[in-house]
Amino acid sequence: MEQMNKRKVFLAACMALIVTSMTFAIRAGILTQLGKDFGISNQELGWINSMAFLGFPLAMLLGGLMYNTLGAKKLLMVAFVCHLLGLVLTIYAGGFWTLIISTFFIGFANGSVEAACNPMIADMYTNNRTAMLNKFHVWFPGGLVIGALVSKFMTDGGINWQMQIATMLIPTAIYGFLVFTQKFPQSENIESNTSANIKALANPLFLFMMVCMTLTATSEFIPQQWIESILGSSGASPMLVLALVTGIMALGRFFAGPIIHKLNPIGVLLMSAIITATAIYFMSVADGAMIYVAAALFALGVCYFWPTMIGFVSEYTSKTGALGMSLVGGAGMFATSIWNPIIGSRLDTEKESALAAGLIGEVAEVAAGKAVLGFMVYFPLALVVLFGILFVIRKKIEAQRIAQSAYKL
Repeated sequence: MEQMNKRKVFLAACMALIVTSMTFAIRAGILTQLGKDFGISNQELGWINSMAFLGFPLAMLLGGLMYNTLGAKKLLMVAFVCHLLGLVLTIYAGGFWTLIISTFFIGFANGSVEAACNPMIADMYTNNRTAMLNKFHVWFPGGLVIGALVSKFMTDGGINWQMQIATMLIPTAIYGFLVFTQKFPQSENIESNTSANIKALANPLFLFMMVCMTLTATSEFIPQQWIESILGSSGASPMLVLALVTGIMALGRFFAGPIIHKLNPIGVLLMSAIITATAIYFMSVADGAMIYVAAALFALGVCYFWPTMIGFVSEYTSKTGALGMSLVGGAGMFATSIWNPIIGSRLDTEKESALAAGLIGEVAEVAAGKAVLGFMVYFPLALVVLFGILFVIRKKIEAQRIAQSAYKL
């Protein structure tokens, strides 16, 4: 594949991921406003949020199964159409149910982007998959920074949430143009036999990583999605916290290559779980300016989770192919879709408890948010145990990977 064309295809993938992540950031920024405008409770907002996380794994499941037949280009065309539909429907939403439908379309588009781009990049950059997947996923936190800052400055400037949603139509148009005008690569370096992919899913290591992905995704996305509600009254600017977190994540992923080569993916995952558990606990007890310190630590903890998990599956369970990468990502988002309304409901319950205990106003909000973060610590703590087990048997896993590579050659 010609180098210039390869760069343009990679650029299209990055632009599509920017739109994906902007939907997360801007929705987090306008969540409270949506609740006020439409009279929606935290639990109902949790259901709306969960549609993004439900559409995502459904698209990844279907995309993973059809990748070998359709290819990355057609899957990105589906993503473009669904992004366009989801954004326009959100702008003209009239209440709970229209927000449910439009958010599902956006989630389906986001999942289609991941289903198309992860295997395509693993195939194009077969000699440095995990490093290049990290470089691609720079634009998830990168887009979150853009979205968080757009949301903050437009909200501060009194610009309505509909216009904030409309800003995402610009990068959507750019990646749509690139997708429709560029030639995409054929699958050459990943297992492209779907029946072989399905058989390989029975690998115990793959199933183990599926379970781990439900915990890594929940640890990363839930605190970010509820950051406005949880930290809104804590003395720190929620959107600046989100921008700080995502900025550090982008830098971490951009320079991931040397770290992954030094520690190997298993070491990176164990280190990330330890830092994330420490950071979420710190966020649950910190006040004022110290919340920014806790947030920076959180960013360092979660920044390698998603791309390294996808890279690990593509390298250590390579026979699962595009389907394996999509299913692991889908499992992470599906778990997040389940936990979103639970966390929303828990936030409501904790607030009621705080009010019953005699706390009022912002003090009650902060107490509820911190209680929810205290509960969230258990997710990365479970990962410390699971990745610790992987770390103990890492030499055996590495030997199996090398043997599998030699067999393929």
